[in-house]
Amino acid sequence: MLDENQLISELEFKAIRSSGAGGQHVNKVASKVVLSFNIPESAVLSQVEKERLIQNLKSRLTQQQVLVLHCDDSRSQHANKKLVINRFMALLQEALKVQKKRKPTKIPKSVIKKRLKSKRLRSDIKSTRRKPNIE
Repeated sequence: MLDENQLISELEFKAIRSSGAGGQHVNKVASKVVLSFNIPESAVLSQVEKERLIQNLKSRLTQQQVLVLHCDDSRSQHANKKLVINRFMALLQEALKVQKKRKPTKIPKSVIKKRLKSKRLRSDIKSTRRKPNIE
């Protein structure tokens, strides 16, 4: 489908310091990796794929149609880079999937009859529970 190596070459990576608790290590090591991918400027993707990505990932994109992902799960910058690339590839494959068109189906007559029959039976059962009408 897509050439992963060419896609990875189009990605921009930035290493920054992780936030949160962690003591000395977190304060001196830039282990958090931020990945950014500019969808409109991609040479690997076709125009149709770009439009599909922009449509399916619109809540995750910046105003310039740039996808930004980050990872600070590990203490290692290299491990975080691998993790964020894996997340990016999974996200891309999911967003590029074409949803099957739903075919609306009619409810079979037998199912409608069965439902109405069970309603009638339930109604009869409940009507026999009522107090008799003495008039």
